Amino acid sequence: MLTENAISSGIPVRNRMYRQALRRKEIRKQKYFHLMILMGMIYLFIFVYIPLFGIIIAFKDYRIVSGISGMFTSDWVGSKYFVEFFTDYQFSQIIRNTLAIIFLQLFFVFPVPILFAILLNEVKSVPFKRVVQTVSYLPHFISWVVVYGIAVALFAENGGLFNDLFVLLGLLEKPKAILTDPDAFWTVSVLSAVWKEMGWNAIIFLAAIAGINPALYEAADVDGASRIAKIKHITLPSLKSAIVIVLILKVGYLFKGGAFEQCFLFGNRMNNGASEIIPTYAFRVGLVNGRYAFATAVDLLQSSVAIVVVYLINFISKKLTDSSLF
Repeated sequence: MLTENAISSGIPVRNRMYRQALRRKEIRKQKYFHLMILMGMIYLFIFVYIPLFGIIIAFKDYRIVSGISGMFTSDWVGSKYFVEFFTDYQFSQIIRNTLAIIFLQLFFVFPVPILFAILLNEVKSVPFKRVVQTVSYLPHFISWVVVYGIAVALFAENGGLFNDLFVLLGLLEKPKAILTDPDAFWTVSVLSAVWKEMGWNAIIFLAAIAGINPALYEAADVDGASRIAKIKHITLPSLKSAIVIVLILKVGYLFKGGAFEQCFLFGNRMNNGASEIIPTYAFRVGLVNGRYAFATAVDLLQSSVAIVVVYLINFISKKLTDSSLF
């Protein structure tokens, strides 16, 4: 037999031993990288996977006074909290606000970094480009708390810079309550998100543009292509994979409650009809009213929808563009 002959010759055995020795050598060489990966896996296991057991209280009559053991000893209530959320008088308003914030950010906030990266790439002055890049990155490192403070200083009805300026110039008869106006909330949320994240989100697209083969642009120059033509036929097609991946990540981020901090801080009693979304509702009901089980059910529902939407977008993207996240 071939196997017996191979073993008797000793060649496959020596090859296998050589591959194992080579593998051990590679592992020793990369031991610090493996250690970093191990630390990350431990972190995920402790702070992400272990807390997942808490989902069980969405189906139980859990009270915080019963402690951790109450998660397992409380009575089962099945889908009681889900039905309660669906029949809540605020349900339609919360769903409308959540979907509106998500789609507004996808249609208006998401494309801006792409456009910004393309325009910045067309700038030939390197010092100017670096200054613009640095300035545009800075807002990302500012928390939403500080962003809200800046918004108050600029748009507050009493003492806000823009209101005082517009009234002084005669553009407004009296100060406008922008931050408490429900009709202005969605506009404020889009503009503040663009200002805060535009530069940071453009990093990925700038990196993708930097990876485009310069020979393509040189060939286009020889053919007499304009800047618009080069953007249309070279830059944008080369960014397709990056755009799809960032879009899928953005959809997942928004559907799992990525706009929570912004809506929670900019929301108030006056604009509650436009600012209350599922995460802020779950937060208020869970912590203010102490209904942890109900809040967990609401949050679980949103997370489940987020998973389905991400897989759906990924599937559609794979079929239409042959690019996907997984």
